Amino acid sequence: MDFLVLFLLYLALVLTAAVLTCICLRTQHLKGLVGRGSQISSWIVPACLQRAGRRLVHFLFHTRNYFFIVLHLTLQGLVYAEYTWEIFGYCRELGFSLHCLLLPYLLLLVNLVFFTLSCVTDPGTITKANEAVLLDVYAFDDVMFPKNVRCSTCDLRKPARSKHCKVCNRCVHRFDHHCVWVNNCIGAWNTGYFLVYLSTLTAAAVTVASVSTALLFQVAFVSDLYQETYLDEQGHSQVVGTIFLVQFLFLLFPRIVFLLGFVIVLSCLLGGYLCFALYLAATNQTTNEWYRAGRVSAGTAASMLSSPHQDQWSPGSQLQLPPCLLP
Repeated sequence: MDFLVLFLLYLALVLTAAVLTCICLRTQHLKGLVGRGSQISSWIVPACLQRAGRRLVHFLFHTRNYFFIVLHLTLQGLVYAEYTWEIFGYCRELGFSLHCLLLPYLLLLVNLVFFTLSCVTDPGTITKANEAVLLDVYAFDDVMFPKNVRCSTCDLRKPARSKHCKVCNRCVHRFDHHCVWVNNCIGAWNTGYFLVYLSTLTAAAVTVASVSTALLFQVAFVSDLYQETYLDEQGHSQVVGTIFLVQFLFLLFPRIVFLLGFVIVLSCLLGGYLCFALYLAATNQTTNEWYRAGRVSAGTAASMLSSPHQDQWSPGSQLQLPPCLLP
């Protein structure tokens, strides 16, 4: 019982933290919470450790580096190594369809292609050469994106929906966000690649979780574990329940159950973020615009979000796809 309860508590804690983070980002409470947390920790943590922590955070999140790419590929490799080493073999012995078992590998192949494209594709760097052209792509709204504003770092006029990325040190056309997992900005020219990458990564996690769950159910069904009985601490005979069955399977297949817990948490997080990204794409918004909309007045934000930006190169089309999905 302890294992299952702890796992469910961990899952609830992770999902609650993710939801609260999104709410705080939208309502501007996150900076205040971080500031108060830093103030409290400064009374407890030694100054040398605080400096080391700040340097580490700056390196990981405020400079371009390959740490999260290596971490991403390492975790992906470990998941597929366990899937290949144990799950695939057990499933073949139990007569699972080969097509279903090969689906995660197909998703992995597609995912790695679009992961690479998201990493290496120029997100839409604004330069002297394309500045004049990009200024005419989107209309200025004079709220989020006023006219005749120059970037103080790049010394370029800022097109509507653009933003200077402090990590990459460049202005990006239709800036969405800087993603540490691909070590690149997500902008006008690689948002489509990023959405496919995110979709295939989510689908792969869900597929691995589904196959692992089906395997454990099949093992319990074939061995008739659910019909067995056991003696409790008082010496009474009890029918095997779900909690006891999960603990028994964990003792029998510890790596598979641990992998299942990991990919379930991953599927929930990726699925939630994928839904958010698709919502932004469908409403022709970027993460940067969604975030900044929370800082303007409620009436102004509502009017801007209800009237998505129009692509000045394709005016008047009611059925056109959002620009991020166009080539």
